[in-house]
Amino acid sequence: MQKSKTAMKTMGPPKVEVPSPKDFLKKHSKEKTLPPKKKFDRTEPKKPPVPLRSDHPVMGVQSEKNFVSSNAADVIMGVAKKPKPIYVDKRTGDKHDLETSGLVPKYINKKDYGVTPEYICKRNEEIKNAQEEYDNYIQENLRKAAMKRLSDEEREAVLEGLKKNWEEVHKEFQSLSVFDSMPKKTHKQKLEEKMKQLEHDIGVIEKHKIIYIANK
Repeated sequence: MQKSKTAMKTMGPPKVEVPSPKDFLKKHSKEKTLPPKKKFDRTEPKKPPVPLRSDHPVMGVQSEKNFVSSNAADVIMGVAKKPKPIYVDKRTGDKHDLETSGLVPKYINKKDYGVTPEYICKRNEEIKNAQEEYDNYIQENLRKAAMKRLSDEEREAVLEGLKKNWEEVHKEFQSLSVFDSMPKKTHKQKLEEKMKQLEHDIGVIEKHKIIYIANK
């Protein structure tokens, strides 16, 4: 009988401290305790007393300031408040804030507008240096391996030759008769494999503009 391994699913057997039998749950042990009771002290300062009915507020105090003239002087000398720029986008008069709408050309007036950031210039310089190092590395390996680069004319000639071969094989494949014997089926399979290989070669040459070949 195979023993169950449920207890061993973790990293070995669980090592948990066994609770003591003396630490059992006691009655009212989880109830919240009230804060300690404060002793009432009569000598503490009290709130100010309520005014009596016989107490009357100070009456008859008047200011000699002419508020009409003062307010008129403040309006005349004050700076007029500029209206907040808004725009209306519907004939019903829906108003919106113009500053946050993107219609105000704020950013094109900055001094650094249209200037390439410094970090992008630095990154472009690093990419250029890395590309130069890679090209030098490739050229050095080509010199060591004595490989030759195909010219554009040679590449076009090879591509045209592969396409011509594919057309000839395809024409031969189309002219096959009923495959009623094993030699005919074998010949058909060879033609299909040859067409797939030619299609693969044509796709490789069309995809890569620069091709190197090893000198024999």
